Amino acid sequence: MEYLWIALGSAIGGVTRYWLSGIVANRLGTVFPWNTLVVNITGSFVIGTIAAVAGAEGRVHPNLRPFVVQFLMMGICGGYTTFSSFSLQTLNLVQEGQWLYAGTNIALSVALCLLAVWLGYVVGQLINH
Repeated sequence: MEYLWIALGSAIGGVTRYWLSGIVANRLGTVFPWNTLVVNITGSFVIGTIAAVAGAEGRVHPNLRPFVVQFLMMGICGGYTTFSSFSLQTLNLVQEGQWLYAGTNIALSVALCLLAVWLGYVVGQLINH
């Protein structure tokens, strides 16, 4: 059953990523991979929140934790976040000689996703209390 929950969550996450990525690309363009950056930041925030809420001190009942981890974290967040897309887009920028864009994408992705996962964790902790 756990594989079914992960597969279903992955499908939902993947479709959501495609939808949001398209919206961002249409609004901000595709010269810089803003769409992937936005998906990675929001995914980092969401997984941070879920990690806090589903952790040992969290509000999620211990019996529900496996489902939350499998469906929400591994499934939806795993299908939603796009680190492989980030890596390929950064490589493409390097291959095109767009070193500034590639470096900016790396720096923003790492810094903002770490910030987002921390903020998500803080929000999850607030929900716990």
